[in-house]
Amino acid sequence: MPSLRLPAGAAALATVLLVSACAPASGGGDDDTLSLYSGRDEELVQPLIDRFEEESGIQVEVRYGNTAEMAALLLEEGENTPADVFLSQDAGALGALSDAGLFEVLPSELSGTVPAGFTSTDGTWIGITGRARVIAYDAQTLAEDQVPDSVDAFTSPDWAGRFGIAPGNASFQAFVTAYRVLRGEEAADAWVAGIAANEPQIFDNNRAILSAVNDGALDAGLLNHYYWFGMAEEVGADGMRAQLKFPAVGDPGSIVNVTGAGMLAGGSGDDDALTLLEFLVSEEAQEYFVDEVHEYPLVEGVAAPEGLPELQSLVNPDLDLADLATLSETQELLAKHGLL
Repeated sequence: MPSLRLPAGAAALATVLLVSACAPASGGGDDDTLSLYSGRDEELVQPLIDRFEEESGIQVEVRYGNTAEMAALLLEEGENTPADVFLSQDAGALGALSDAGLFEVLPSELSGTVPAGFTSTDGTWIGITGRARVIAYDAQTLAEDQVPDSVDAFTSPDWAGRFGIAPGNASFQAFVTAYRVLRGEEAADAWVAGIAANEPQIFDNNRAILSAVNDGALDAGLLNHYYWFGMAEEVGADGMRAQLKFPAVGDPGSIVNVTGAGMLAGGSGDDDALTLLEFLVSEEAQEYFVDEVHEYPLVEGVAAPEGLPELQSLVNPDLDLADLATLSETQELLAKHGLL
């Protein structure tokens, strides 16, 4: 069965979650209650869940944690999980759970609402929003043409100690998984080794990387696009020292990952679970993600945040998001070179 090795510090929390999961869960058999495991932050997700509860009359009990923790917990619980729906930060965790046979195949009228390429090929999970990988850079010390358009450049000695990564973050791990898929294991090993040799500054999350760049403490960092827009909304775009560069299309650093959700096999035929998934790809929920998180919508008719490249222009034609399921191998690779 596929497994996810937890980043440092996560194992203890996952153990606590696993112990608490042994208690009876009201979502398991209550027709009016739905159990959601969320790999996305409570601050982001709960306002949307509150709307769903008010509009549907369905009560949702949410268990929050990061995506790697929630996925590992679900793999441990297997068919005995009390969860009805899993909301993930990235496609890799969804793929790992799908490979383990933990998801129910969704009705085609639901999975078909999201374009091919942004959802599962087998109908076991559905994409919710798009997240583009970018390079944030200090515009006061670097001109845009001095910023590489390929992640390979960050293995050069010229960048030693000048850039930041968040190797424990699910999005970074999904990106490295994409590198393995696109370039092969040997090339990915060489890239991770080169990055480690350059002694990058290590951060817990993408926002911390962006803050360091915006404060002038870091020349560049790898992160997801929407963090910039969130910070710019807080301080004003004119006050942003950090700027973004999108890697060249086809580069392993240029991937559009997705957040997504699947219905656990134990919830087969659960109308409430399907109702929640339908809500997440509704116009209302998609507009919420655009307005509040600045992520790309995946449903036709909902406009993307202003100032972003057209989504299809960023898609790597050689990458199938279903191939991002081998997160455990990526975590082993990062650990091998001391990045986890």
